[in-house]
Amino acid sequence: MADSIFGYPFRRMFLSPPVFREWSGSTALMDWLESPTSHIFKINVPGFSKEDIKVQVDEGNILQIKGEVSKEDSNAKDAVWHVAERGTGKRDFSREIELPENVKVDQIKAQVENGVLTIVVPKDTTPKPSKVRNVHISSKL
Repeated sequence: MADSIFGYPFRRMFLSPPVFREWSGSTALMDWLESPTSHIFKINVPGFSKEDIKVQVDEGNILQIKGEVSKEDSNAKDAVWHVAERGTGKRDFSREIELPENVKVDQIKAQVENGVLTIVVPKDTTPKPSKVRNVHISSKL
């Protein structure tokens, strides 16, 4: 299954698709880059501040990104809307990404700047002990 498109790292992205509601022309596009030392996620979040966004790791390796913002109420009783292309009411999004095993979840950093959420997930570059373990064989259990 590792050779298929549904193997790591894309399985969760396609089998549990992101949810975007009321984005009025925007789809909160994401880039996922991998450097020798980290995984870097860049997500378009126009109109969201850092207080509107929540980033957490759940189930050990699931990166959850959620945002919610209520649009300012410009609905004065005597106001007449001529164009409403930016959407009205609440805007929200959520996304889940299954992280690889070799990351340091306790050192994840995130920032929002100019409508882009950047999340840096450092890799754990320490050598892992071999998963092969010899089992002693005796004549009696």
